[in-house]
Amino acid sequence: MSIERVGVRRPVAGRLPDFPWDTLAPAKAVAAAHPDGLVDLSVGTPVDPTPEVVRRALADAADAPGYPQTHGTPALREAVADWFARRRGVPDVDPDGVLPTIGSKELVAWLPTLLGLGPGDVVGHPEIAYPTYDVGARLAGATPRVVEGLAALGPVSAASAPRLLWINSPGNPHGRVLGVGHLRKVVAWAREHDVIVASDECYAELDWRDEPGGVPSILDPRVCDSDHTGLLAVYSLSKQSNLAGYRSAFVAGDTALVAELLEARKHAGMIVPAPIQVATIAALADSHRVAAQKETYRARRDELRAAVEAFGLRIDHSEAGLYLWATRDEPAAQTIDALARLGILAAPGTFYGPAGSRHVRLALTASDEDVRAAARRLAGAAPA
Repeated sequence: MSIERVGVRRPVAGRLPDFPWDTLAPAKAVAAAHPDGLVDLSVGTPVDPTPEVVRRALADAADAPGYPQTHGTPALREAVADWFARRRGVPDVDPDGVLPTIGSKELVAWLPTLLGLGPGDVVGHPEIAYPTYDVGARLAGATPRVVEGLAALGPVSAASAPRLLWINSPGNPHGRVLGVGHLRKVVAWAREHDVIVASDECYAELDWRDEPGGVPSILDPRVCDSDHTGLLAVYSLSKQSNLAGYRSAFVAGDTALVAELLEARKHAGMIVPAPIQVATIAALADSHRVAAQKETYRARRDELRAAVEAFGLRIDHSEAGLYLWATRDEPAAQTIDALARLGILAAPGTFYGPAGSRHVRLALTASDEDVRAAARRLAGAAPA
């Protein structure tokens, strides 16, 4: 008997879009048939080793028979606050305003629900964006809405403004970095309209501009005048430290909002395992290995970028993060097909919203060998 027939609300899956990567199967089959094999640049999953210091910390903490702390140990929360001061230029993160999460995608997907949003509430997100911002709104029963610049909202009242606004810098997929001035305007507008701002900053350590101060955080004193009210910064160690398999991430900012999230997560059992908490402390302190990993990605980026441009694609933005956002000024599906015939799989920009319909995203997370192979194929197919 179907759920609909017994009068139960439609299941969650029925309220969600199709999982986008499933639609890549035909292109993947073409690419896999290439005589020299498939080079998969469609997903940004790390392939380099997890740092030894992190693996040792995990192993040393493996004897963990008791339940871990949902809020994270004081040592972990202090380590996050220290990391913000050392690496992000934010000296005033309150450890009580830090909460470890089971990867950042989990937090992005459940944040509207944990904040109590539901039908009638609006969750704003960028025009070209990580699909989970939209999915998280739908899971809560709220309405996702594209907000590309505050002017796009037009006149708003307390009743019509989004309850939650997602921003993403550096952006996935396009690698755009929002500057201090831009972020200040977002914070001022949000406070005027009583809107919570959640800033996804997971690629902040991978800034290719080499500008002083790096990528600014929403918690940066220059942005928010050291007042974290209504602000949440989300970060993951998957990218900087190759910890995607550890699901190591955290949210930090407004202590009152974090307290609300903590209470809900206690009830729901959303707890980062104790050994992962210890490993996270080690990873946050390992700035040398983070810098070395960044240089590995820089070399791959330089090689792949030159080949992509020789092939006839233009690179837009891509000033930070793990991707090249490329276009041939044609529908993304055509570019995906052309790359697939070379044995290269990329992600179409349509995965990230209609505004990405003429771009593709190529990840830098393949091995050195695969990046070299992709570069050779692209160069060999470049127009004379």
